[in-house]
Amino acid sequence: MEFLSFFLITVIRILKYAILVRILLSWVTPFGGGRVHQFLYNITEPILRLFRNLIPRMGMIDFSPIVAFFVLDLVQIGIARLF
Repeated sequence: MEFLSFFLITVIRILKYAILVRILLSWVTPFGGGRVHQFLYNITEPILRLFRNLIPRMGMIDFSPIVAFFVLDLVQIGIARLF
């Protein structure tokens, strides 16, 4: 059970870092197109799309990464307390 908890928390942590790097890359290279950019897009888009469908955009600002971080933190805390 400890291994499962460690594995799930590590996956969530990697996903949060991938979202953060995607955000930073969007500021530096907004149109992307490189392999790293495409890899990060493929990893993070399913979860961000889920929150993007729930939260409307406010002009040019996309709040889905912020909500995703918050929900992933809650899941991470829940897993840590469960196990």
